Amino acid sequence: MSAPTRTNPEWLLALREPGEAQEQALAELRQILVRGLRHALQAWLEGDSPALESLAEETAQEAVLRVLERLGTFQGRSRFTTWAHKVAIRIALTELRRKQWQDVSLDRMLEIEEGTEGDRWPADPAAGPELTVEQNDLLVRLSAIMQEELTPRQMRVMQAAALRGVPLEALAQKMGMQRNALYKLMHDARLKLKRRLAREGLSPADILQAFEGR
Repeated sequence: MSAPTRTNPEWLLALREPGEAQEQALAELRQILVRGLRHALQAWLEGDSPALESLAEETAQEAVLRVLERLGTFQGRSRFTTWAHKVAIRIALTELRRKQWQDVSLDRMLEIEEGTEGDRWPADPAAGPELTVEQNDLLVRLSAIMQEELTPRQMRVMQAAALRGVPLEALAQKMGMQRNALYKLMHDARLKLKRRLAREGLSPADILQAFEGR
């Protein structure tokens, strides 16, 4: 028989204070995330693949630490475990993307394919129809803003990193750039976008909220 499900306040109370209660809650949360990841990652990896099991275990451990760091950002709009699962899924997908781009050429990394913006973001398995529409509309709006505000070089790099999900480490290596130089380019581009978003009445928090779920 499975243990009773904790309420959101019970999760937060147990996780906020170091001690035996926190250790027990962390172990329970890790088990929940491993089970959820084993199921969710079958969309990308074979269900009986050793790679899936390894990724689920490693991701769950990292996700638990990330959840601890971000407890203050949980707003209680969903079940705590649903929120934590989304954190874990994003970590797993980041790792999958990193492996995906390891052996890809620079031209392929920087390639911009018209009309496929929605395909560059992994679908959130927990997003409902209304949230999915909101996310897609926001991506189209962001794409238009990027084209208007950024230089061609900034645009190509931001397309690769933000829309295609190419890890910055892989991109810097393929471009023959120091990571700091690439980060500076990205920083300048983000600053331009932040200023434009402010004029549009949007904040980075608004965008993150749309993709963090409700």
